[in-house]
Amino acid sequence: MRVLIAEQDFATYARLLDGQHAALDILTSDDSAVLAEHAAHCDVWLGQPDLLACLLRQGHRPKWLQSTWAGITLLLADGLPRDYRLTRAVGIFGQVMAEYVLTYLLNHERSVLSRLVSQVERKWDNRQPPSLRGRRVLLVGVGDIGQSVARFLLPFGVELYGVATTARELAPFKAVGGLDALGAMVGEADYVINLLPDTPHTEDLYNAELFARFNPEALFINAGRGSAVVDADLVEALKKGHVAGAVIDVCRQEPLPQRHPFWTAWGLLLTGHSAGPTSPPLMAELFLRNCAAYLAGEPLQGEVDFAKGY
Repeated sequence: MRVLIAEQDFATYARLLDGQHAALDILTSDDSAVLAEHAAHCDVWLGQPDLLACLLRQGHRPKWLQSTWAGITLLLADGLPRDYRLTRAVGIFGQVMAEYVLTYLLNHERSVLSRLVSQVERKWDNRQPPSLRGRRVLLVGVGDIGQSVARFLLPFGVELYGVATTARELAPFKAVGGLDALGAMVGEADYVINLLPDTPHTEDLYNAELFARFNPEALFINAGRGSAVVDADLVEALKKGHVAGAVIDVCRQEPLPQRHPFWTAWGLLLTGHSAGPTSPPLMAELFLRNCAAYLAGEPLQGEVDFAKGY
């Protein structure tokens, strides 16, 4: 089985997969013309959606495409084919995403940035910090990543709540509401963490109306997709005090344009799409498991429903 690797880190993936499965014949290159030539002869593709979308636009077709990203929006663009099997990276981001979220929860509780300002101003800042214990954390998106983040946060004694497409019972959350309950649930949360994928139902979800319903002492963290947030509405909500602060990892346009208001918005921290980097060793393990399932005619982990967009 010929496998095309189209990845910025293609050499690492080729090394990790070399000799791991007798049925795999790995083809890769850092030359786009060579990649296109290989694509015409490979039924299985592995790589990042931006590079693979280019090959699809050129008319090449895989039978199965394994994305190395959790987000596959670029592969769902209008005009691109959907007559192949698509799997996204799942089960490999839980710990790094939990570490990211925990970093900024603790930063907020311990007033790390304001203490740094106090140090610069030579002011002795002996405020006694609160604790995460008892804080109400709302995870908007309780799929693979959301459930992993919840498990890592649980030992800190937080109260976990979730939002999914529809309400459900799901451990370890105290309650999981549907999207229609989001407006009520943000008002009760100390932390609102967006982990939703990019779908028509999530676009512009965080707008002026929703921010006005936030607990004014809440921190908003967006590690899902930039399209979920109306940028100008968030900046205005911070100005008005509807939200205590925001940590933004993902934006509608990346890199963020120099004149974008996020750069100077008071109380907003940008983290440059660094929340959940792909680990090549973990990704290679996932790909090999899916390869075995593909060859055996079994279900693939992380297979995308094109109709749902995830």
